[in-house]
Amino acid sequence: MKFGVIVFPGSNCDEDLIYVLKNVLDQDVVKLWHKDHDLKGCDFVFLPGGFSYGDYLRSGAIARFSPIMESVMNHAEKGGFVMGICNGFQILTESHLLPGALIRNTAQKFNCKNVYLKPEHNNSPLTSKLDLKKAYKIPIAHGEGRYFADAKTLKELKSNDQILFRYCDENGSVSDSANPNGSLENIAGICNKNKNVFGMMPHPERASDPDLGNTDGKALFDSILALIEA
Repeated sequence: MKFGVIVFPGSNCDEDLIYVLKNVLDQDVVKLWHKDHDLKGCDFVFLPGGFSYGDYLRSGAIARFSPIMESVMNHAEKGGFVMGICNGFQILTESHLLPGALIRNTAQKFNCKNVYLKPEHNNSPLTSKLDLKKAYKIPIAHGEGRYFADAKTLKELKSNDQILFRYCDENGSVSDSANPNGSLENIAGICNKNKNVFGMMPHPERASDPDLGNTDGKALFDSILALIEA
């Protein structure tokens, strides 16, 4: 399994992802520059967090037109794995690789703190090995993280098991008080119908190293490796 991490102007979590994939998980990983078209034979492509192109227009709206995104879309259409974290999730919705949109937090402020996530099911590579009874503590850092979709899209997400995570409290209870940004039905992460494209606002790469005092995020990466390398 070969992993690629795309670097856009303004990416600031690319090195975090590379560190976790290479040093924590001992995987083959390469950087992919946004102006290139070559995915360098990567099986799994990550779009990291940050502020691509400064988010001056709308988060992810300009990065969607980076040359490498054509290759990413082709990769996804052929069944290749793609995952966007935070700004990467925003880019995937702007690229229509994932449904819905990420809009301004209800508080209209940048939100940076630890939150808890409840996996919805084990029917995806990202959640296949997760404990459905556990609340995973994962950091967030975003100003436009409120997931929104129309009623038809929400119905499809539910019927196709495309909702991966919901915000919850430390006991796993999904409630308005546990929702850090006003996301529709506490949605924190989704996937496409084919379950090969994933997006989430929280940062699992920031909770994967024992030196940080929290390895809940590593469970997501372990889940990917366990299923894909089986």
